[in-house]
Amino acid sequence: MMLALALAAHGQTYSARRVTVEGMEAIRLGDAAHSIEVTIFPGFGNNACEFKVKGRNILWNPFASVAEAKAKPQQIANPLLAPWANRIDQDAYWINGRKYLLNPEFANFRRDPNGKPMHGLLQYAAWEVTRVEANAREAVTTSRLEFWRRPDWMAQFPFAHNLEMTHRLRDGSLEIETVVENLAAESFPVSAGYHTYYQLFDAPRDEWRVHVAARQEMVADRFLIPTGELRPVTLPDPVRLKDAQFDGGYTGLVRDGAGRATFWVRGKSQKISVAFGPRYPVAVLFAPDDPARRFICFEPMASPINAFNLVHAGRYQGVQTVSPGGSWRESFWITPEGF
Repeated sequence: MMLALALAAHGQTYSARRVTVEGMEAIRLGDAAHSIEVTIFPGFGNNACEFKVKGRNILWNPFASVAEAKAKPQQIANPLLAPWANRIDQDAYWINGRKYLLNPEFANFRRDPNGKPMHGLLQYAAWEVTRVEANAREAVTTSRLEFWRRPDWMAQFPFAHNLEMTHRLRDGSLEIETVVENLAAESFPVSAGYHTYYQLFDAPRDEWRVHVAARQEMVADRFLIPTGELRPVTLPDPVRLKDAQFDGGYTGLVRDGAGRATFWVRGKSQKISVAFGPRYPVAVLFAPDDPARRFICFEPMASPINAFNLVHAGRYQGVQTVSPGGSWRESFWITPEGF
């Protein structure tokens, strides 16, 4: 907030700078016109752990500091889930007609309470910052991760690739763009996504109202793995959190003329909108009925939970692939209002 005030006093709107926070390298983007500061931690999964609007962080973190969350380690704020998002139904997956086994001896992936592998390999990875820039239109930082250089990652997902992530602050919105570059000799499916935790401050959580920009819910089994069956979304629009439980996938997203599907949560006057680009065909919504976890997640996903094995079983047809030498690119946008 102090940075935003200082920039406003000097007639500057956007800023981008390298800083040290709690002993960790960070990149801080500023938008003085909207009193926004976004802080990204390259050494903690390139996670935008802070998105402060007038000094209040709209990304949930229950810890006293980011350093404490990193030491746990704990999932907070806006982690990237890759090379698979959410759960796989076993310690193996199918790609291009071949079965690949996960090696638990590396201890580089998490499991859910049912023992299912979840959330990929990269939540706590260290990224290399390649760009930090501000001009009259925006504040931008880009970081890069060379997945193929890590034998322990390649052992779990043996498709050589790189990732690039750009955070772009412009006109009161944060765009997060992700690029997957295929360096392998064959195609592979994209099953990446973000598990972003949002919070409001001006109303009890049960009174938050939610807009679900989807026509279909993905039916799941008792392990929260999609079965391939779809059913219509019949929720009121908007729906209060006290009247709905969210922990699953949605598709058939409702898009505007630019191809974006916008989910939102609103309190009394505060509102957070999350717009998914067209290459995010699936949303996972998560809002546990737990007073200690005062958040809602709108998760942009390139494919459903357990996508690799759903495709092999013939239960999902829309998986996106990256050809050798090609790339996959998409963005989502976070816009706060009324703070």
